[in-house]
Amino acid sequence: MIDLRSDTVTQPTEGMLDAMSKAVVGDDVLGDDPTVIELQNKAAKILGKEAGLYVPSGTMSNIVATRTHTSPGDEIVTEAHSHVYRYEGGAFAALSGCSVALVDGENGIMTPEQVSSSIRKAEGSLSHYPNGSLVCVENTAQGGGGTVYSQETLDEICKVAREKDCKLHMDGARLFNAVAASGTDPARMVRDFDTISICLSKGLGAPVGSVLVGSKDDLAQAHRWRKMFGGGMRQAGTIASAGIYALENNIERLSEDHRRARIFAEAVSEMPNFSINVENAQSNIVFIGVGKGNTESIIEQLSTHGVDILSTDDSTIRAVFHLHITDEDLEKAIEAFAKVR
Repeated sequence: MIDLRSDTVTQPTEGMLDAMSKAVVGDDVLGDDPTVIELQNKAAKILGKEAGLYVPSGTMSNIVATRTHTSPGDEIVTEAHSHVYRYEGGAFAALSGCSVALVDGENGIMTPEQVSSSIRKAEGSLSHYPNGSLVCVENTAQGGGGTVYSQETLDEICKVAREKDCKLHMDGARLFNAVAASGTDPARMVRDFDTISICLSKGLGAPVGSVLVGSKDDLAQAHRWRKMFGGGMRQAGTIASAGIYALENNIERLSEDHRRARIFAEAVSEMPNFSINVENAQSNIVFIGVGKGNTESIIEQLSTHGVDILSTDDSTIRAVFHLHITDEDLEKAIEAFAKVR
């Protein structure tokens, strides 16, 4: 079965498993696991920040950042299809006590003007408004089909957020896909963000974990929230070593996933049963329109032809390319789509 459901389905490669088996471990709750420390420092250095914090998941990384930057009753500005809003169980409300101001971006991308107009402040509103204190940007934007922010847009969003006294968090679950697609240095891309979450278990191929990076002061506070949210792990070096291996070996190869995704998008867009905005196939995700109410039937047909895939709504399915998808798999997937009626 060719599994295009998500890049989270990847399994450790032989080299990664070897690194995990040889990892030196300590007790990370006590702060002395050398492999976790190495991973945190490596991630922080790559992104040009002072410190890193290893957490079990991207969702925890985002909510730890949110709780670090906000107080109950504050408001977060984010795109309407962002992961922090749609796919994290309402954690921003339940665990941070925040409301959210949703920006209707174009293909998942917010403009600086939209962000600026969405930031509300309690001061001057006779206490009617919540206090907008955090802007959260997702890059790549999975809700837009893996679209990538331009550096100019990121810089301008950061500028308007600062002007309105807001902190900035980047949900960089697929940050290195954005780096691969744009050619921008990762530290430059996130220069003006206070915290950044990177996921190790998507395109990078690790079995588990994310790293939150930022200033030492922010990460000291984040460490406290990680503990309170149950994210402390003991001999975590075994899995942290997979993250180190991923950062050292699996970033440059992401462009291969992008190449295959683009070939797939161009081929399937020519088929009568599907609609694809090929220009939005900027990284490793392809959104495929199948007509309202047709997703279940299409998914079943593709399954019989050896392709596993998921829907995003009742008229759209998505294909996600990752390190286990070969050129041969790509050809077979295109053939399977051609058989759908």
